Amino acid sequence: MGKATLYLDDDIHRALRLKAAETHESMSRLVNDAVRVILYEDLEDIREWKERRSEKSVGYEEFLEQLRVDGTI
Repeated sequence: MGKATLYLDDDIHRALRLKAAETHESMSRLVNDAVRVILYEDLEDIREWKERRSEKSVGYEEFLEQLRVDGTI
């Protein structure tokens, strides 16, 4: 396992310490879990972008017109 020094805002550090105490988990475990979730979400976003990158782009005004025609707005 790698080791890193992190500098957290005081409020985040305090909240992390409280959560660690309440959940009986280490602060490191909580940070690792949070980073893992963020990285997984990024991976999902990249996969979705790759799947949709060939779709036609729609401009803002055209999008609003489509909403108006559909009765959405």
